[in-house]
Amino acid sequence: MAAQNITQIRVKGNLIGIVGLQDVIEAMKPDYSQLSDETISDEMISRLAAHNYIPDSARENYAKALVREFRIFLGQPVEEEKLEGLEVLILGPGCAQCSRLEADVRDVMAQMNMSGELIHVTDFREIGKYGVMGTPALVINRKVVSVGTTPEKRKIHQWLEEATVKHN
Repeated sequence: MAAQNITQIRVKGNLIGIVGLQDVIEAMKPDYSQLSDETISDEMISRLAAHNYIPDSARENYAKALVREFRIFLGQPVEEEKLEGLEVLILGPGCAQCSRLEADVRDVMAQMNMSGELIHVTDFREIGKYGVMGTPALVINRKVVSVGTTPEKRKIHQWLEEATVKHN
């Protein structure tokens, strides 16, 4: 399997890289779309275990996350996993502006003594899921707050503060 064939999913609040997930979902789509969550999760875990370590103690959590990803892919309604803490995404291919935005967000979070997850998403398929038409883009707790520009640090500070207030 190619190294770029890794998809990050949230399992019990943690981002986990899964090798081959998109291939498995594509292969299962025709025959499994109308089956039960339990059947889908058992088959997905069976297929993915060849290239991924899935601890027995976390199997149930992985099962829920994998079924959620399968249902999202099919466009079926799913219950989103509750977000714990702050999640900040920088969407962009890794250009100078994207890197500057990431550094600015990291600086502001440090100045605010704020903990949270900061992820720079460079995969265009993942970026496309947010519906942005330009980069860099800034997403805070799944809400797109900036597209196509590198906002000033004071604006980033404001958005992070607002997200923290809404979360608590």
